[in-house]
Amino acid sequence: LMIRPQQKRVKEQQNMLSQLKAGDEVLTASGILGTVKDITDRMVTLEVDRNVNLRLLKTQVAQVLKGGLPAEKQA
Repeated sequence: LMIRPQQKRVKEQQNMLSQLKAGDEVLTASGILGTVKDITDRMVTLEVDRNVNLRLLKTQVAQVLKGGLPAEKQA
């Protein structure tokens, strides 16, 4: 019973990562907000401030934000 929901979440995550493109605002698994500047097969470059770029594994992108922080994540 637990396998099916987990498989669904994994599939949704893979779908989201495959549709990721430059210019998307994202939230990482560690809570960093940034804008995608470059994408390779395994790595994503995020701009977190002017001239401040972070390279991280693509799998660490947790969510694509549309219009700022999602309601459940706002503090």
